[in-house]
Amino acid sequence: MAARAAKKRAKRKSPRRRRTASSAAQRTALRREIQAGVKRLEKLTAEIQKGLRQAERKIAADARARIRALRSDARKQLRLMKRKQREVTRILTRLSGAAEGSWQGVRRRADALVADARGTAASLVRRLQRALTG
Repeated sequence: MAARAAKKRAKRKSPRRRRTASSAAQRTALRREIQAGVKRLEKLTAEIQKGLRQAERKIAADARARIRALRSDARKQLRLMKRKQREVTRILTRLSGAAEGSWQGVRRRADALVADARGTAASLVRRLQRALTG
């Protein structure tokens, strides 16, 4: 008699084993889906951070430009005030020589010039404060 090679039969999987195999595949698919979602969130976070950095750079550049303009304006106002100061000094010198004892007239003229200079300085301060606060 010829020896017959015994065929191995595949064992039938029980319903429980079939369920665990399919649930393992589902778990793997779910894990991959979650990982893909996490990667998308990481990309979105990176894009948001990039946008924030760009906005910060733009705000800083705008602030620097505004500061330059304010400094320039302040320098112009300061030159104007110095010019008025020199003018007041010249006028007082002339008036004191021409007044010959009439100091009240000199004083009135000086007070008017000083009041004008104060008004200019006060307006400069108000403009700078307004520009800095908003």
